[in-house]
Amino acid sequence: MEMGQEITGHPVESCDSTLLIYAPVPLFLRDGQLYLEGQACNGLRLWAANFERVLVMMPLEQGDLPEGWVPISHVGPALKRIEIHPLPTAYRPDQFARTYRKTRARIRALIERADYLSFAIGGLFGDWGAVASMQAHRMNRPYAVWTDRVESAVMQGETKGGTLKSRLKARLYHRPMAMLEQHVIRRATLGLFHGKDTFDTYAPFCADPVLVHDIHIAKADHIPRAQLRHKMDNATEGPLRLVYVGRADAMKGPLDWIEVLCQLSRGGVDFEAIWVGEGAYLDRMRTLVKEYDLTDRVRLVGFCKDRAKVLEVLRRAHLFMFCHKTPESPRCLIEALISGTPIVGYGSAFQRDLIAQHKGGRLVPMGDTRGLAEEVERIAKDRDALRRLIANAARDGAPYDDISVFRHRSDVIKARL
Repeated sequence: MEMGQEITGHPVESCDSTLLIYAPVPLFLRDGQLYLEGQACNGLRLWAANFERVLVMMPLEQGDLPEGWVPISHVGPALKRIEIHPLPTAYRPDQFARTYRKTRARIRALIERADYLSFAIGGLFGDWGAVASMQAHRMNRPYAVWTDRVESAVMQGETKGGTLKSRLKARLYHRPMAMLEQHVIRRATLGLFHGKDTFDTYAPFCADPVLVHDIHIAKADHIPRAQLRHKMDNATEGPLRLVYVGRADAMKGPLDWIEVLCQLSRGGVDFEAIWVGEGAYLDRMRTLVKEYDLTDRVRLVGFCKDRAKVLEVLRRAHLFMFCHKTPESPRCLIEALISGTPIVGYGSAFQRDLIAQHKGGRLVPMGDTRGLAEEVERIAKDRDALRRLIANAARDGAPYDDISVFRHRSDVIKARL
């Protein structure tokens, strides 16, 4: 198969409502069948619910299928109105140099066919969203940029951990990445920024910034009222149940998370904790759990592909405890709120915005493990306060569902481009 060949959908000469997007979620090809991450399939379905035709550019990866990737047919009937255009994965400078000219030409041809343009950005070499943005600008086409985290800040954070190679790469890349982000955003007609942290960082550079959300939570995923009442009624007794769902990577603060649990144990707090998710730090977490003698209280279960089970773990928990260290907009916090589980952790603009209305959580300064442990201990000792937090968390999570947030983004694109 030639790279860039349209695989899915049927091209048309004209369409009153054609959206072209770039999404950096990788595609995989197996036995003539495309595979895509499950939530990304849901995203394509939702874009197609708001536009007559959707043209999608994504990088095509080699290697084994990651956990959570499914046949693209999971998009459903809407796939008939979606064209998938694979682009080369080119995150190394040599790969990018070899593929740039041909890929740029394909991107320009797709821009010509579209009525609306929205490109995810983030990275340096191989950031086809940034390339598409610059081509749209040169073609005098209005376009939107979208991002859900400050990628250059995430890269900068990697200068403090990991291998020597990764630290060196982070030192070399993070400043040029920030310059590229600002260059593209300054020229964009519209900025779609997921979460308050991302919005606050990029809004000063953007002519028309909009705070949006990008989630894949159905209304049916929200905790039922009867189950919420049962959870509140039973929050007055037993060990405090703590949960985290996400990658065990440096930016998520997994070692801080274990440190807080150690302090809770030393303080005599009765708790049980579970971390759901894989990552580079999982082995180090397991070592610390043994060193701190927490094996009877802490479970590190790795990746769980069963979404229903993950939701049940979230609904069962009393608190979603987190130690995020970079400016991003993690969807797991919204998933906790819709499960009636208060969020308790390091505060930043995104977290504060999520619970601004009903106070469905408590926040401490970033890096303050002692303060976080003390906050959790206070909640453990005041179960009436915990009951109120559970109710407030569900109220803060009520506005979030995938149909609503994708409709909002689509309406903004149509109105402002």
